[in-house]
Amino acid sequence: MSQQAHPTSQPAEAHEPETPHLDFDGTTPYEDYVKADVLTHLQHTLSDDPAEMVFLVTTQVMELWFTCLVHEWETAARALRSDDVPAAIAALKRSVRELEALNASWKPLGQLTPAQFNSYRGALGEGSGFQSAMYRRLEFLLGEKSASMLVPHRGTPRAHAELEKALHEPSLYDEVLRLLARRGYDIPASVLDRDLSRRYEPSPAVEAAWAAVYAGDGPEDLARLGEALTDVAELVWRWRNDHLVATRRAMGAKPGTGGSAGVAWLEKRAQKNVFPELWTARSYV
Repeated sequence: MSQQAHPTSQPAEAHEPETPHLDFDGTTPYEDYVKADVLTHLQHTLSDDPAEMVFLVTTQVMELWFTCLVHEWETAARALRSDDVPAAIAALKRSVRELEALNASWKPLGQLTPAQFNSYRGALGEGSGFQSAMYRRLEFLLGEKSASMLVPHRGTPRAHAELEKALHEPSLYDEVLRLLARRGYDIPASVLDRDLSRRYEPSPAVEAAWAAVYAGDGPEDLARLGEALTDVAELVWRWRNDHLVATRRAMGAKPGTGGSAGVAWLEKRAQKNVFPELWTARSYV
């Protein structure tokens, strides 16, 4: 008896995805949220050199990352004031990824030859990253404070007011040390009640407190906080060193734009660690 043939089953016909919504009343929701048209029309080069565009865009991208980092570290500082250590650690961990992206911004500029940089350096005039108000706020949050750093921003009232406010507020590290004091660690009054407008200076008592935290004498959340801060500090150090190397390759030891000492100034900055006792305390654990 012959076997009846069965028709081969055919797969269901694949349907093309529906066309996304294309017609909007006014701008697109994406444009309303991201303001891409504003961002992509902020590039006004001042020389005829085509390589100036990547220098300008990279610098603008750095400014956006500075803004994001300031947001994260202010978020962490507020959380610490409320004794919310997990929220502070979460903000610090986000900032680590953002610092990695910021540091990668040096890649398009890191191998400029002197001739390439000189081709549009004149267009910068007295302009220098040293004059970045958002970077200055970032440094203030790290405890690197100086009232003289407000002087370049006197002509920009909003930036000057924001920096003056930040100068007299506790830094991120100040909030960390206040938390340690509330947790019972012996942080001296000379640290807690210091003039907040001045650069933070290392303290042997703070070093001893961190050594105790890392020796396992305290709550585990403080050790996790210390490691998150150390990740930040390490990437800030890498940022400074990458800046130094890129500048050294592009212009050697010549004075920097804006009247700075160029490489000599950057070398001095690269030798400094933020959150210093987190590094030195490790020798005593």
